[in-house]
Amino acid sequence: QVSLAESGGGLVQAGGSLRLSCAASGRTFSHYAMGWFRQAPGKEREFIGGISWSGGTTYYADSVKGRFTISRDNARNTVYLQMNSLKPEDTAVYYCAADLFGGGSDRLVSEYDSWGQGTQVTVSS
Repeated sequence: QVSLAESGGGLVQAGGSLRLSCAASGRTFSHYAMGWFRQAPGKEREFIGGISWSGGTTYYADSVKGRFTISRDNARNTVYLQMNSLKPEDTAVYYCAADLFGGGSDRLVSEYDSWGQGTQVTVSS
């Protein structure tokens, strides 16, 4: 199992950009597909994208496709979420998660083995 820690959240104006990082501990990070989720107040946690263990394949929810990009650096045990053209509706706590048996496309929270503590992203209008 890996331990995960997100960073890079903050307050940004609409139209701005942020890059979130998710650092993993453990030597088996490269075995895991990784997902990014977010949870807004009063709403369920939702899948926004994922990446295969090799980084060769990525998946995105329709709500962020074309604006967000997921990448990973297995040498640094880190996965990234680049967020551009941010909108107020992107405001949420953002989580990374590790999925040992997935390919990066799993959208269910229950499919993931490990979670970070989350980082707040607030987009002002």
